[in-house]
Amino acid sequence: MRLVWTSLGWIAVALGTLGAALPLLPTVPFLLLAAFCFARGSERFHTWLIEHPRFGPPIRDWQREGAISPRAKRAAMMAIAAGLALPLLLGAPAYLLWIQVPILLCVAVFILTRPDGSPAAALPASGGGQKQARASIRG
Repeated sequence: MRLVWTSLGWIAVALGTLGAALPLLPTVPFLLLAAFCFARGSERFHTWLIEHPRFGPPIRDWQREGAISPRAKRAAMMAIAAGLALPLLLGAPAYLLWIQVPILLCVAVFILTRPDGSPAAALPASGGGQKQARASIRG
């Protein structure tokens, strides 16, 4: 079973890597899936992914506080807009838009209501002091 989880993790990494280059394919959801799979299949690959300089930060932000970076939010909103504009431009049937619009709106609301994951957003509002909060953020 570990081989299955590890294989699924590498497939998700491959799709996430493609998503970094292709505008409508998401990156972070595939990386989160890869982390999930690697956690069950290979501790070595899980550690590699979590500590990766490019892939690791969004995974750690999500695991730590359910956060999505402002840059990722902007990219997601652009992809959602493109995903809606394309069928409009191609003259898709109205029933497809009636299905697509509420789904995209729900996705947009979910993304936009997640914390940013910036160090300032993670600081406590009161008590504990900033030095202690910064130390806990650094890990």
